[in-house]
Amino acid sequence: MERLQKILAQAGVASRRKCEELITQGRVKVNGAVVRELGTKVDPAKDDIVVDGQPIKREAPVYLLLNKPTGVITSLHDPEGRRVVTDLLDGIRERVYPVGRLDYDTAGLLLLTNDGELANRIAHPSFEIDKVYHAWVIGIPSAEKVRRLAAGIMLEDGMTAPGEARLLETDRARNRALLEIVIHEGRNRQVRRMCEAIGHPVASLERVRLGFLTLEGVKRGAYRHLTAAEVQRLKDEIAARAR
Repeated sequence: MERLQKILAQAGVASRRKCEELITQGRVKVNGAVVRELGTKVDPAKDDIVVDGQPIKREAPVYLLLNKPTGVITSLHDPEGRRVVTDLLDGIRERVYPVGRLDYDTAGLLLLTNDGELANRIAHPSFEIDKVYHAWVIGIPSAEKVRRLAAGIMLEDGMTAPGEARLLETDRARNRALLEIVIHEGRNRQVRRMCEAIGHPVASLERVRLGFLTLEGVKRGAYRHLTAAEVQRLKDEIAARAR
């Protein structure tokens, strides 16, 4: 017996948080009865579970690492008809969804999976999974401004959590600098807003690492499956942080 929202997430219905919303909205039935109570225990091998009139199917877990290009939406659908990340996944039949988000104008490492439980834990700031970005910014930040980025920046939605920041390269001829910024949160356009707050707007942004995972060997617009060892390492590291 497992929690209903966990079973839905593992079946690739949506992220665990979204599955909880589906339950409270009365869109999930178990054995013909609407279930609205979070934490309800079900047996996926025996119980008939239906979401919006469609029975769920427990898919084999899929874990993908995508090198997202700019000009692509981190979503499954876009009402404006722009390309979405799943358009880049030729040959993937399972319904996977992004772990966190990368902005339309941000490139780099993005995980996609149908394992909602793992996705939720990777994205949640309490597990402090490193999200490492390389940002070309306008102007040359002082050492004090770089220190502020690491210590935390007050934004309109509150102070950012402490992270890391360092100056990697300067291009005085073009009046720009390359920063490496490590955060653990996933606020909307967070790195861009942090850089704007210190007076150095982002010209281009790329996520180069998530935890121990990098873009090595994955060209822009391409993806690869995580190895079984990588998936297990992710789960082990998250379990260790949960203790």
